[in-house]
Amino acid sequence: MDVAGVLRMNPPGDGKKSYAKNSLVQRIFISKSKPFLVETISDMVRSMRRSSSVNGCWPACFRVADLGCSSGPNTLQVISEIINTISDEIICNQLQENDEPEIQVFLNDLPTNDFNTVLKDVAVSYNQDDKNKLRCFVSAVAGSFYGRLFPRESLDFVHSSTSLHWLSKVPDGIDEENRGNIYIGKSSPPKIYKAYKEQFEKDFSNFLRLRCEEMKVGGRMILILVGRSIPYPLASKNFFPLWELLAASLMDLVAQGLVKEDAVNSFNMPWYTPYKEEIREIVEKENSFSLDKLETFEVNWDLREAVAMKEENFVLNKNQSGQIVSDHVRAATESMFVHHFGEAIVDNLFKTYSDHIAEYLRFHNSKYINIVISITKI
Repeated sequence: MDVAGVLRMNPPGDGKKSYAKNSLVQRIFISKSKPFLVETISDMVRSMRRSSSVNGCWPACFRVADLGCSSGPNTLQVISEIINTISDEIICNQLQENDEPEIQVFLNDLPTNDFNTVLKDVAVSYNQDDKNKLRCFVSAVAGSFYGRLFPRESLDFVHSSTSLHWLSKVPDGIDEENRGNIYIGKSSPPKIYKAYKEQFEKDFSNFLRLRCEEMKVGGRMILILVGRSIPYPLASKNFFPLWELLAASLMDLVAQGLVKEDAVNSFNMPWYTPYKEEIREIVEKENSFSLDKLETFEVNWDLREAVAMKEENFVLNKNQSGQIVSDHVRAATESMFVHHFGEAIVDNLFKTYSDHIAEYLRFHNSKYINIVISITKI
């Protein structure tokens, strides 16, 4: 699978199955990481203020990149927080109007992303005629963040949320070794876990090296990605069966004669959820950034916090939770399943998946583990 050419969030616009309508959990991730973002941006503004007292001027432009921005209501949330934080710091420090930095924001995602909707939202949210706002110039940058995206030493701040657990490719040579699975499953041999771990190490190290080239010395980066709380991903007590249940749903379709078993055996997810100490080791080994913070937080797998944000006093039952989780996963992965299996099976697949999730949630209370990383370019 050509991940960069196939992977895209579901589909352009805001239809029922779109990513725009099924990205509440990503909103929770952004919301829970907000204190890290505000603290980092505030610290950067205070640092610029100290520098300006020495050299007599503020930087003319503060350049921000949001990598893996996708589309929908979450896309501009981080930008708004950054602008609001800078504005608050400017007000608190009583800066003169001509000292206010202009802000340049680069929204990055794969070329398949729905940038048309993103830029329409930008036009509405950041009207340059608004005299009460800092001047903010937003543009789209299409391309994989596993390649170079920006000129050398041009960025002050980089943000990425719920993106870096996507790998640049499926690890090589695992198809015939991982039969009946689409990721690291309970029946996967140890070499499958090793292959995924090594691919993530390569990708994340490459990501850090490239960002180091593009960022200014002292530039900051905040990364939020789905991870795990235990060193080994298949410890039974903490096993998180997101993909195992989807693999079981595919095998149900095999039993019904709707999917070829060989097609299931040749499909694997380009995804890896790291343990936080793996992140620490890679950052320290790559040695382009100093590690400021490395923390985790949890979000319920049935998305009850996300639904509560949207509809106060709404009570979920397990069938509804199963449907919500299934729609959430479908919005992020449908393009890959259509590419590999064809469009005809997709509705059936995710209906079966919803049933499996609902049954699982009757007996378990699984959680997403999210890792937040704050680092500074050395």
